[in-house]
Amino acid sequence: SALTAGWGNQARGSQRFMAFDKKTGETVWVSSPGGRPFDTTYAPPIVAAVNGMRLFIDGGGDGSVHALKLQTGEPVWKYEISKRGINTGVVLKGTTAVVSHGEENLDSSEMGLLAAIDATATGNIGKGQIKWSVKGFIGEYSSPVIDGDRLYQIDNGANLYAFDIASGKQLWKLNLGTIQKSSPVLGDGKLYIGTESGKFFILKPGPDRCEILDEHLLGSELAPEAVIGSVAVSRGRVYLVSSDALYCIGKKTTALPPPAESKDSPPPDSPATHLQVVPTELVLKPGASVHFHCRLFDAEGRFLREGRASWSLEQLRGILLENGQFTAAADGAAQAGQVKATVEQLSGMARVRVIPPLPWNENFESLPGDAVPAHWINGAGKFVVRAIEGNKVLVKLADNPFTKRARAYMGPADWSNYTVEADVRATEKRRQMGDAGVIAQRYALILFGNHQKLELESWQPETTRTARVPYAWKPDTWYRLKLQVQNLADGKVRARGKIWPASEAEPSAWSIEKLDPIPNRRGSPGLYADATNEIFFDNLKVRSNQ
Repeated sequence: SALTAGWGNQARGSQRFMAFDKKTGETVWVSSPGGRPFDTTYAPPIVAAVNGMRLFIDGGGDGSVHALKLQTGEPVWKYEISKRGINTGVVLKGTTAVVSHGEENLDSSEMGLLAAIDATATGNIGKGQIKWSVKGFIGEYSSPVIDGDRLYQIDNGANLYAFDIASGKQLWKLNLGTIQKSSPVLGDGKLYIGTESGKFFILKPGPDRCEILDEHLLGSELAPEAVIGSVAVSRGRVYLVSSDALYCIGKKTTALPPPAESKDSPPPDSPATHLQVVPTELVLKPGASVHFHCRLFDAEGRFLREGRASWSLEQLRGILLENGQFTAAADGAAQAGQVKATVEQLSGMARVRVIPPLPWNENFESLPGDAVPAHWINGAGKFVVRAIEGNKVLVKLADNPFTKRARAYMGPADWSNYTVEADVRATEKRRQMGDAGVIAQRYALILFGNHQKLELESWQPETTRTARVPYAWKPDTWYRLKLQVQNLADGKVRARGKIWPASEAEPSAWSIEKLDPIPNRRGSPGLYADATNEIFFDNLKVRSNQ
């Protein structure tokens, strides 16, 4: 549940939920139901049927719990409960959903909440749909589990609680340690729980107390194996992952057969209320073809049938047949637009980017207006094209503190073995000078203004694997950055970069180099900027390695 940014109407950073066809990997739907996200969150989603409607329910980085139609991603309801993101999952008992969080509540400064709401509601959940609530329960990471009429959940201090689902009344409490991340799992009438202190418990919960059937320390007293993930119960076996090992608990016999899947068929006369085009998001090469399908769903989000649609193109060039087959124009130009399907009053769209092959040369002179290329990811709203000293250049804006750092991507995520070059220029205000860089195959070559250095990184948070050299550069002066990334036969990757004043000839020697044994072997070309003042780019080139 992280912040994502795309292109077009999804260019703005937002929390988005995505569904994929597990057989083909095709994107089925993308939904953006929330507000501005505050955190990257880790809430486990659930799928549940409420009054015949299958829902996808999950906590978000915007402090809300969201319910979407499973097959279409259409929002059904949301419950705003926290000033920060939500990390806990939701459980259902009939039509009652129990939600929780461990951050500050919206209506008070008190931390933590456990609440039961009416899952048949629609729109924003109000006080009328709240059945009960317990403020001050700080269950920030460990999700609850239901056992008949009881609910079990562990707070941040590793205290296991039992609550009555109908009233929210606390039934009992059992301490398991000091710090807790993993969630309890119920199987065969027993609770399986691992703790960060390395202890693994098998418990027998009851209406008024909880019995410890087994308590086992993983590792040793001096080096315990922390457990931060829940166990998995499958076909008669319990699987447990610690910081050091993977354990399987069960009989050493053939696993039980998997359960049969059940399907919920709609009534034969159910009317269609939603049209979905699949695949709904894809990247094509010029001249490539794809066959789109029109799928119809009823008001409960149930699939009805594939429909015979009228097809049209928006901001795309190519050939679109009556059966939904689209062939992109083969002229080698980049494109970004929609394929639209219409059935009577219903319509739906698929989003398509057409990315031309290398080499690329972009000086921004031919772009209309101030917009960045339409097919770029995370470009709109953060970058603009502007005339500087008689030439058009790309400008990283400095008008929003929330977007002062940005990475814009220009190509497919599966490219490799190429070189990116660009002119970069920074401004200085109040002794603050920004950072600018180029990206190739997920490696970034970054020129740091305040620290006057050049870095070559494979992943920014992992600083121990970053190569760096000092480099003194001046504000309001153009410099040339060049990054080459090559996949080697032994499985490693060689990344190397150059920096020099743009007014001078390219030096023969590389300024910085890195041989990566844990490599990034694929990735899109891109640009990087992090600054409270504007950063400028020009004369962008991307080409395959010779």
